[in-house]
Amino acid sequence: MTRRTTLAAALVSSLGLLGGHAAANAAEIKRAPSASPIAISPAVTAPPGSTLVFLSGALPTIADKAAPGTTETQTRSVLDKLEATLKAENLSLADVVKATVFLVGDPAKGGEIDFTGLNAAWSQRFGTSDQPNKPARSTVKVAGLVAPGALVEIEVIAARAH
Repeated sequence: MTRRTTLAAALVSSLGLLGGHAAANAAEIKRAPSASPIAISPAVTAPPGSTLVFLSGALPTIADKAAPGTTETQTRSVLDKLEATLKAENLSLADVVKATVFLVGDPAKGGEIDFTGLNAAWSQRFGTSDQPNKPARSTVKVAGLVAPGALVEIEVIAARAH
């Protein structure tokens, strides 16, 4: 073996690119644990070679414009829509690695965002015994959304590890 071949083999080995251990870990999506009561992870790492699927922002279905519902009910509606879109891509909410939530101040709460309502609906779909995965998440207060009466819009990124 030449010195160059030996150095290359040592580099590949030290990077963990050979052997069963690297192969077993290569397909894992890693979620940093969180002590927060909110069902989110402070960091999620998708391994090299993962397929990322970016979902556009989804808005709630509002049947009654006069009574558009609460942030909690609207969040459930949005998560239902996102789940259906993910299913069409052979994914599920368990595959979500990042979410961005846009919240409008709720008129019933004096214009303040209903963070509690968001998290109540969120925690029914993430970090549960049936679906323990928690995505990284950002929440932003916005002045308004494109659908009249909408209090929440959510966009997500899902990852399929190979």
